[in-house]
Amino acid sequence: MTQNDIVDQSTDEVIGWQRQIHQNPEPGFNEHKTAEFVARKLNEFGLEVHTDVSATAVVGALKSGSSDRKVIFRAELDALPIQENTGLAHSSKVDGTMHACGHDAHSSILLGAAKLLAETPNFDGTIYFVFQPAEEVLGGGKRMIDDGLLDRFSADSVYSQHNWPGVKEGAVAIATGPMMAAVDDFTLTFKGSGCHAAMPELGDDPVLAAAEFMTSAQRIVSRTVDPQSALVLSFTQVHGGTINNIVPTEMEVQGTARFFKQGYSDHVADTLEQIAKGIAQSHGVEFELNYRRGYPAVINSAVGAAKVAQAASSFLPNNLVQTDLPPSLGCEDFSYLLNAVGDGAYIWLGAGEVGPREGLHGDCYVFNDKLFPLGLRLWMSLAETALPRGT
Repeated sequence: MTQNDIVDQSTDEVIGWQRQIHQNPEPGFNEHKTAEFVARKLNEFGLEVHTDVSATAVVGALKSGSSDRKVIFRAELDALPIQENTGLAHSSKVDGTMHACGHDAHSSILLGAAKLLAETPNFDGTIYFVFQPAEEVLGGGKRMIDDGLLDRFSADSVYSQHNWPGVKEGAVAIATGPMMAAVDDFTLTFKGSGCHAAMPELGDDPVLAAAEFMTSAQRIVSRTVDPQSALVLSFTQVHGGTINNIVPTEMEVQGTARFFKQGYSDHVADTLEQIAKGIAQSHGVEFELNYRRGYPAVINSAVGAAKVAQAASSFLPNNLVQTDLPPSLGCEDFSYLLNAVGDGAYIWLGAGEVGPREGLHGDCYVFNDKLFPLGLRLWMSLAETALPRGT
C-alpha cells in the first residue's frame, strides 16, 4: 500500500476528529477535554503517552529502528476568545470561544500522522508528537520548556505546520531564516494635573503629550533603523478622560512592535523611553513606560528548511513547493522551541485566497479541508526525511 493510499483512507477519520474538537473549543491552559481526547487516541495507536509534562500538554513518543536520533513534531491545542459566525454544521458549541486559527485541524492532522507512522514506521529514530497548550498570547511553548520538556524529550530538530490563507492552495511554503516576527507590547501613561477645558492655563495636558508621542515615535521606524530591515510600530489603544469639558489627569497609550532582528527589542524600548521622557518634560507631565518583551522571531534553520523542502518535493510538483515567500510580521511561540532545539522549521500549508473576516482569527474563518491530506503526507514524508533509514 502506498503512502497516498494510506492517507486517502485516513483523511475522513482525521476530519471527524477535527469536527469534534472544533465543536468543543477550549482556551489556553484550559484544554482539558481536548488533551484527554488526544491522549486517548495516542494510547489507542500504541504510543508511549505523557500527560505530566506541562499544564495540559500531551506528548506521544514513537520509536522505530535503532538510531538515537530524535525529532519533535508539534501542534497546538488552544482556541480563541471569538464568537463564531461561520454557520457550519460543526460550529462551536461554546459561546464566545472558537477555533479561528486552525489549531483543531493541526492537532487532528498530527494525530493522524501519529497513527499512520505507528502503522507504517518507515523511519529510524524517535518522534515526539508534542501537543502544546496556550500558543495564543499566553506563551505555552515557553512554559513547556521552563517545565522541562526538552530535559525529558531532547531532540535534534523540531517542526510545526500551520495553515496559511493567502498562500497558494495546496502549496507547502518554507524559507530559510525569518518566517514569523518577534513581538513586544508596551503601555505608556502620561500623568498631569488636568484642568477645565475652558481654562487650559490652569493645568497641564496629558492628551497633547500622548498625541505628540504617537507622532514622534514613528521616527523609530523611519529614522533610526535600516530601512531594508522590517520593523513595524503600531498604536492600538488610547484611553483617557470621562467628559468632554475636562482635560484628564491621565492618558494611556498602548501599542506593539514587530521585527525580525532581536536587537530591535532593546532599541525600541530605549528609544520609546527617550521620546516619552523628552515629551513629558516639554509638557510638564510625568510618564511611566511598561515595555513587555514577547515572543521571539521564528527563524528557520537552513538544514531544517531544506529537509522540509525535500520532504514536500517527494510528493508535490515544484510549483507547489514555495521557498521564496516573504516572512510574516505575525508572531508564533513556536520560536521558543525552535530557539531551544536549534534546528528545525516552521511550515505554512497554503490555504488559498479568503474573503473578509475569513482569515486567521476571523469570526468567519473556516479551515480548508483540502489541507488534511497535504498535512498528513508532509508529516509522513518529513519523518522519513528527518530520520532516514540506512544512515
